[in-house]
Amino acid sequence: MKQQKHICLIIVLISLFSIVAGCSTQEATKKKDRIKVGIMLSDVGLGDQSFSDSAFRGLMKARDELGIIFDYRELSDTKTYEQGLKELAEEGNDIVIGLGFMVQEDLEKVARQYPKQRFILIDSVSKLKNVTSITFKEDEGSFLTGVVAALTTKTNRVGFIGGDDVPLIRKFEAGFEKGVHAIKPSASVNVVYAGDFGNEKLGATIAKEMFQKGCDIVYAAAGLTGVGALREAEAHGVYAIGVDSDQYFYAEKAVVTSMVKNVDVALFTVLKQYVTKGDLPSGTVQLGLAENGVGLAQIRAVPWDEHKQQLIEQWKQKIINGEVTTK
Repeated sequence: MKQQKHICLIIVLISLFSIVAGCSTQEATKKKDRIKVGIMLSDVGLGDQSFSDSAFRGLMKARDELGIIFDYRELSDTKTYEQGLKELAEEGNDIVIGLGFMVQEDLEKVARQYPKQRFILIDSVSKLKNVTSITFKEDEGSFLTGVVAALTTKTNRVGFIGGDDVPLIRKFEAGFEKGVHAIKPSASVNVVYAGDFGNEKLGATIAKEMFQKGCDIVYAAAGLTGVGALREAEAHGVYAIGVDSDQYFYAEKAVVTSMVKNVDVALFTVLKQYVTKGDLPSGTVQLGLAENGVGLAQIRAVPWDEHKQQLIEQWKQKIINGEVTTK
């Protein structure tokens, strides 16, 4: 009788162990099956209050809604983009993302070393087969900021602050100037390139000099350097336009709008395709006003009537229809 009880007990224990082991195996399998993504952030990294932070929001949304797992590297961790990208590739990530045009050279170097690894390059174009490029029509969104600036200025003098004098940032400048002159052909646009995306004090200094010359609104496409310009505008009682994300909350009395560059939307969309279809788009994905890749944040800080809003919508539609040139 005792022997039968012992046998029954052993059978029960074996069954329980099998159930627990089975559950553990299922959980491990589920975790293993989840898509892993690694991202090498741009030079300033998290806390830039624009580009990197926007990309990070897209990854968090993909984590919460698509079930991906993600990791990231910053220059403060790795010293070089190449090192960070290599680490992410060797971690077994399904996709490795390079954020920003300045990452391209190192990303392509690593992509050649890992030809079976899938990469995403944001803000520049690569011809490598294992790299999907995502670019934006910054000139289209910046054209609309130029329209807003022209409708806001009282002095007919506006300013543009770029983070660095490179082709990408010149797209912001070109669109902005064309938008200003579409409304006020005689308005002057003061352009300064800071040579730095991460220097808030420098942005404030440049903006202050512009205000002293009569500019009463500036558009800053300069990352954290631009945030300094926004805050300086508030200190001087004039206006500013932010970039990449809605930067109103950094200077609520000054920021009229921001040219929103939906890096978060782009990343989420591409990752959703990978999760649902098992592959990334090939070649280059380019996003403009028509694709909701760029646009304007809510207009605040200044009185804004229906007529002005209609003007913005009319110019937006002209851009989408190809009726105006924004470059």
